[in-house]
Amino acid sequence: MNPIDELKAARPAHLDDDRPIDPRTRAAELSRAMSVPRPARRRRGAVRPAWGLGLAGAAAAVTAAVVVLSMNGTAPAPRPSTGSPASVPNAQKVTLSARDVLLAAAEKADRQSDGSGAYWHSESVRRTMFAAAQGGYLVMDQERNEGWTPRATGADQEQWSRDQPLGARPVTEQDRQAWERAGSPAEIKVTVPGKGAPKGDLVLSTSPGKASSGHMPLVDGDKVFWLGRNVTMKDLLGLPSDPGKLKRWLRASYEGHDTESSSVPMSEEAWLFRVSMGLIMDMPVTPEVRGAAFRMLAELDGVKVIENVTDAEGRRGTAVAIKERTQGDGVSENRLIFDEATGRALANENVVVKPGGFQAGFEPGTVWNSNALIEAGWTDAKP
Repeated sequence: MNPIDELKAARPAHLDDDRPIDPRTRAAELSRAMSVPRPARRRRGAVRPAWGLGLAGAAAAVTAAVVVLSMNGTAPAPRPSTGSPASVPNAQKVTLSARDVLLAAAEKADRQSDGSGAYWHSESVRRTMFAAAQGGYLVMDQERNEGWTPRATGADQEQWSRDQPLGARPVTEQDRQAWERAGSPAEIKVTVPGKGAPKGDLVLSTSPGKASSGHMPLVDGDKVFWLGRNVTMKDLLGLPSDPGKLKRWLRASYEGHDTESSSVPMSEEAWLFRVSMGLIMDMPVTPEVRGAAFRMLAELDGVKVIENVTDAEGRRGTAVAIKERTQGDGVSENRLIFDEATGRALANENVVVKPGGFQAGFEPGTVWNSNALIEAGWTDAKP
C-alpha cells in the first residue's frame, strides 16, 4: 500500500468517505505512522489507526487522569538534571555494548510498577521537521497526542483521543533569523518531500491551536493495538515474558516489508525493533514483558548504543538504534531513547542517514521526526 492509500485509511470511520482530507492531516498521519507503533487498524480495503482523530493539536493541560497515572502506571519520565555530571579524576571511560546496555535496561524494566485501572492512557508529543517553501529555513511542527483504551472489550467499549497542535517553530537560531528576514510569518508554507506526498505546499501555523477530541468503537469489538497484526487487550496482557517465545510470537506476523507499506522491504531485525518499541514505550503489557522485549532486542544484529542522548523534551538518556530503509532509497536510523536508571522509555526518533523519501533534502544526522513519551499507564479516570 502506498503512503497516500495509508493516509486515506487513517481517517476516522465516522467521517464521510467522500470528504476531502486536508494536506496537514495527511502529512501528520504519515509522520506518526513512521515514528510510533500504531493502535489497532480497522480494515476497509485498507487500514487506519484507532486514534489520532483530530491531528490539529496544541498544549493540553495535565489533567487528573495524569495524576492518577503517576501513581498507578508508568511514572513521568525524568526531567534533565540541572547540575553537571560528577567527574572522577583519572577515571577510564568504559564503553558498553548494545547488548550489555539492553540487558541492564531489562533488569530495571522487570522492576517497574504494573499498575491497574479501567483505561490505558498515553500522552506524547510528536515533532516533524519541514523545509520552508521560501526563505531557506527549517521548521519543526509539534503536536500533543493523548489516547485512552479500555481494559474491557465489547460493542459498547470505545477508544478515545485528544490531539492539540503546539505550533511550528524555526529549528535553530540560524533558522529563526531566516524566518525573521522572511517577515516572521504566522503561517509558514512548507514542502513535503517524497513520492506520494500531498500535492502543493503545506501551511503550518506558528501559534498553538485548539484541542480536538474524538472516540470510536474498538476494531472488531476487541482489537486495541497493532503489533504486526491487530491484537486484543487479552493478547497484550498474556504475552510471554520469555524473550525467545516473545520473538517467535512477533515473528509470526512478519511478511518481509515495512510495518506501514508493503512496497518497502524491511529486514526481520529492523521490523522486530520497530514493533518491539511499542511494548517498551506505550503499550499495556506487564513489566516482565517489557524486560523480555529489551532482552530480545539485545540479541538482534545491527543494533548499536548511543550514549548521552538528549530528546526533544530536553531529557537525557541512552539510545539503542538500528538502520532501516525508507522510500526513495533513503536510510534512516530508528532510535529508542530510554532512562538507564529506570529502564523507562523516553522517546523514539528517526535520524537521517541517507536522504530519501519523506526525509529528502535533510542533512545526514538530522532528527527529522520524533515522538516523546510524556505519560503512559493505567488510570480509572475517564477521558
